[in-house]
Amino acid sequence: MPSASVIIPAHNEARVIGRLLTSLLAEAEDGEFDVVVVANGCDDDTAGVARGFAGVRVVETEIPSKREALRLGDEAAAAHPRVYVDADVQVGTADVRALRDVLAAPGGPLAAAPERALALRDRPWPVRAYYAVWTRLPAVREGLFGRGVIAVSREGNRRLMDLPPVMGDDLAASLAFAPGERRVVRAASAVIHPPRTLGDLLRRRVRAVTVVAEIEQGPMPGQEARTGLRDLAGIAGRAPWLLPHLAVFLTVTLVARARARRAVKAKDYTTWLRDESSRT
Repeated sequence: MPSASVIIPAHNEARVIGRLLTSLLAEAEDGEFDVVVVANGCDDDTAGVARGFAGVRVVETEIPSKREALRLGDEAAAAHPRVYVDADVQVGTADVRALRDVLAAPGGPLAAAPERALALRDRPWPVRAYYAVWTRLPAVREGLFGRGVIAVSREGNRRLMDLPPVMGDDLAASLAFAPGERRVVRAASAVIHPPRTLGDLLRRRVRAVTVVAEIEQGPMPGQEARTGLRDLAGIAGRAPWLLPHLAVFLTVTLVARARARRAVKAKDYTTWLRDESSRT
């Protein structure tokens, strides 16, 4: 039996799925991981690229839905723990092993995620400035969302599968576990590819605002996922040199909230504002 199942929902990810699978399987032993790629609603060669990797199973569906892809991947998976990985990130063999081992240990958490490693070196300054603040927010540091990877034990997997369908599946998954039930594993990291332009960053943030509104007003009432001014003041107090970055962060946040207002008012929680720039 494989020691963990890795489930990768992929919608038109032919440009990046090979990058992920190369990193994931680089040091893996034969049969160590049960890797399932769910190509959902694709009109590119995502499935073909994935089939080019030995030991990778591909499930295809015409429905372009991440939620449906996760469900199909879960049905096809053969092992626990289960590691859900977004196709546009990079995670290595050792990182998946570290997540697996933490979950399999006696008394381990129900859910775990890696540290973030943001590929920001060639991004414009406003994008770098935004993430310099965002990565310091307490909720961002402690939560499992925004990492592209969430791993769960057998019990944790049952809880995930019981969650209501929402656009922000990773935020919902993080909020489904109390702080004592989840863990950020310092020995593991996932490479996140941020937007290459300020416009694409705004698209992501509009989606994030809509996601938070759906979770707070919809099927998960009472869950708090917002950042307060006290959090920002704390960052400014600890790192005064970030004041220009905070100005960028606040501007992007206010513009994103204004642009998301129409979707939130209409309860449009299905329009996915995808950032294509990070996939080039």
